[in-house]
Amino acid sequence: MTVRTHLSRVHSIPHPRWRVPVLGDLTTMNLTTPTQATMALGRQLGPVFERKLLGLRFVFVYGADIVAELSDESRFAKKELPFLRGIGGDGLFTALNEEPNWRRAHNLLRPAFTQAAMRKYHRTMLEVNSELIDRWDRCVGGKTIDVSGDMTRLTLETIGRTGFSYSFDALRREEPHPFVTAMIDSLFYAPIRTMLSLPVVGDTMMRRFDEKEQARRDYMFGVVDNVVNERLASGTTEHDDLLELMMRAAREDDPNKLDERNIRYQIVTFLVAGHETTSGALSFALYYLSQNPEAQARARAEIEEVWGRSDTVSFEQVTKLRYLRRVIDESLRLWPTAPVYSRQARHDTVVGGRYRMAAGDSMTVLIPLLHRDPLWGPDTERFDPDRFSPEVARARAPHIYKPFGTGERGCIGRQFAIHESILVLGSILRRYDIAADPGYTLRVAERLTFMPKDFRLRLRRRN
Repeated sequence: MTVRTHLSRVHSIPHPRWRVPVLGDLTTMNLTTPTQATMALGRQLGPVFERKLLGLRFVFVYGADIVAELSDESRFAKKELPFLRGIGGDGLFTALNEEPNWRRAHNLLRPAFTQAAMRKYHRTMLEVNSELIDRWDRCVGGKTIDVSGDMTRLTLETIGRTGFSYSFDALRREEPHPFVTAMIDSLFYAPIRTMLSLPVVGDTMMRRFDEKEQARRDYMFGVVDNVVNERLASGTTEHDDLLELMMRAAREDDPNKLDERNIRYQIVTFLVAGHETTSGALSFALYYLSQNPEAQARARAEIEEVWGRSDTVSFEQVTKLRYLRRVIDESLRLWPTAPVYSRQARHDTVVGGRYRMAAGDSMTVLIPLLHRDPLWGPDTERFDPDRFSPEVARARAPHIYKPFGTGERGCIGRQFAIHESILVLGSILRRYDIAADPGYTLRVAERLTFMPKDFRLRLRRRN
């Protein structure tokens, strides 16, 4: 594998010192926290910089002006991450721009993420949320909560039931569901394997690891096949979910129908992307709320005013929690759970007035540093939900906030994730006072996405 790039040498792009032949900048690589290591380099080298790793060349950017240019759909398109193809195939997230199944799936599944569809999912979200509350009630005054673990359980169960009418029984398990374990290991392994697939490393030493990875993929695909087979065995066509949309299109010979293999890839895509990023966003939001008592109190006051004393929360009541939405937005600003995306040139062009790109060349947007651009104002490391108040947001530079990617290949499930996150956070703050260990310092784990590491909460039940 090679990364094709013809960026002009007239304006040389900064790169790490001590580059060596063949290995390139491998000494700057951290296999445990690769994105954070790249962020550290970016802070040293500037808003456009490059890395070479075992013959591969990557150009990273985070300057708001250049990201704005890369957001121009007439000049640039999404560049896929090749190392995820083994998991997602030509599913929505990993399909190449020219692959017909991307357009078919996008047209077919887009109605499943409209506001009308969100209303249908709301009741199921409430049911899953109540299972989280039951689980947490048993911990009040006792053991602390594994936040990331429980948020992952919650979001997996939510996408399973809303998308496929399938329960993983995730919130009643003490251990993570095996699907989650297989997914985490695959997401960690995939980019490393891509680098180690080059001739300079050789394949022999990797055979045993490849066999384990294939076993993980086989398990995940087996879970998905079980979801489909249970639906087929039931004979029902009454479900109003993503799976029924795809199966109905196949039955009725819809122009956007998907073949059986692609349906599998779409389900894997939604199970992985539909819960992994949202669980991280919820975990970071709970971390920042636990560290900012004023923000916690302000959010709770809004929840009590909007939701009142009713045990049932309506769809409309969730949408009215505007400050809590700002909490989520600010958490995603500081730690966007999907931290990078890549853009490739549709034709020969010049970026930033100085960097030449040939058609097919790519740049990778480093979102966490984009979200710390000085245009955000002073002290960009500080948690401040009011950065997203209407008057501040209107004055903000365009294309400076990208937690869901950009353009038509941006996250199709954005509204789903936001509604779920507001509902969950509102329910937690309404019922509990939350406090983290005073000695805890935020550490960020990477498994392709970002997640707080070893973050636990202590709960106190509110009256």
